[in-house]
Amino acid sequence: MTNRLLQYVAGISRLVSDSAIPIQTLLERAIELKGALVRVDDWLPDAFAQPGPEFYRQHLLYGDPLNRFSVVSFVWGPGQSTPIHDHTVWGVVGMLRGAEYSQAYRLGPQAPVPRGDEERLEVGEAFSLSPNRGDIHRVRNTFADRVSISIHTYGGNIGRIERSVFSADSPKVRPFVSGYANALVPNLWAIHDN
Repeated sequence: MTNRLLQYVAGISRLVSDSAIPIQTLLERAIELKGALVRVDDWLPDAFAQPGPEFYRQHLLYGDPLNRFSVVSFVWGPGQSTPIHDHTVWGVVGMLRGAEYSQAYRLGPQAPVPRGDEERLEVGEAFSLSPNRGDIHRVRNTFADRVSISIHTYGGNIGRIERSVFSADSPKVRPFVSGYANALVPNLWAIHDN
């Protein structure tokens, strides 16, 4: 049987190859593909599901050779969270294991201001983000006693893109490039489902 992640990457590749597709349509179709990927938890290699002792880990699963998209596993140790940050590119997030909370923000004159309520993402669910709609948020593991894993797809090589981290209580903005935790990426063509 064909590997689920390989099927997903092929589907996203077809989407981003269509230069006429409107971004909203791309995101809607990518959410459908992501939902199908994260509803079954039998495909993520253990090497890409390991949390860090202090901070969440971002493992590159696939990087498009034309930098049109990347697929990343975010592994959240108990109680771990991100700072408030942006993405500068579109993204689709799906929950594979556990659950996470995401709090959207908008930039205020003195500091980022929460936009709406914190949202909980459960296993099998997916959502999209886009700089066109506002892509600033903070994410945290829902659980203080176990690991959660979300699978992210971004409209570029997210580990190489310069983005921003925002102070929660001042107008300070700091540029950052996230990089990846893994030294190797999986060979999608060598992984097989049983």
